[in-house]
Amino acid sequence: MLQVQQINKTFGKLRVLNNINIGFERGQAVAIIGPNGSGKTTLIKSILGMVMPESGTIRFQGQPIQTDARYRRFIGYMPQIGRYPDNMQVGQLFDMMRDLRKGETAFDDELIQAYKLPAIYQKTMRTLSGGTRQKVSAALAFLFDAPVMILDEPTAGLDPLSAEILKEKIGREKQRNKLFLITSHIMSDLEELATDVLYLVEGQLIFFKSLDALKAETGEARLGKAIAQIMASDYGVRSVH
Repeated sequence: MLQVQQINKTFGKLRVLNNINIGFERGQAVAIIGPNGSGKTTLIKSILGMVMPESGTIRFQGQPIQTDARYRRFIGYMPQIGRYPDNMQVGQLFDMMRDLRKGETAFDDELIQAYKLPAIYQKTMRTLSGGTRQKVSAALAFLFDAPVMILDEPTAGLDPLSAEILKEKIGREKQRNKLFLITSHIMSDLEELATDVLYLVEGQLIFFKSLDALKAETGEARLGKAIAQIMASDYGVRSVH
C-alpha cells in the first residue's frame, strides 16, 4: 500500500534518513520509535510530502507521491502539536474542513461527539487548553475516514479518560483494515496499539518486525524491555554502525 524506497535526507551535514527501505500494508499498526533525533518526524513528514528527500521514492498504491498530491486525501494526520488560526472558532474549523472535502468522502464524527466538542464550537482556538486542542486534532484526523492514519504522539497532553477514548477508537479502526503509523514515547500505549515495530537510530533502520516476533525473539513480555535487550545485543550495536 505504502512503499518507502531507498530514501535519503540530509539537513546540512546531518544525515537524518539513511537509505530507508520499508513497506507498509493495510491492517498494520506500526509503532515508529527511536531516540530523539533518530529521524522519526522526518520520515513521517516525507510520507506526508512536507519534506522532500534528496533521493529515493515514496509510493502510495504504486504511484510516486511526487507526481500527484491528491494521495494526501487518503491520509488522516494528527500532529504532535496542532497549529490552527488563533481567532478561528472550533466550529468554524470543522465547517471549513468539511467544505474543503465536500463530496469526496463520508465524515466520521465519532470523536467529535465522544469529546463533546459541539459544546465548545463557539470558542476560539487560542482560548483552548493544550489537551482540548489535542482532542480537536484527533477529531480532525479521523474526520474523513481515511484508510491511512498517521498519529504523532496522539495521547500526549490528554487526560486518562480522553486518552482511553482515543485508543479505543484506534482499536476499532484497526479492525477495519486501516494502516496506522504511530509515534509515541509512551511504550504502554504502543504495546497496546501496535502490531509491528519500526526502530530508527541516527537515521538508520535498525529493525522492522512484528510485535509478537520481537517479544518471542527477546523473551520479554514488555515492549520497552524487548527493545532495550536488542539494542544492548551485538546485533543492535552492529546495526547502528
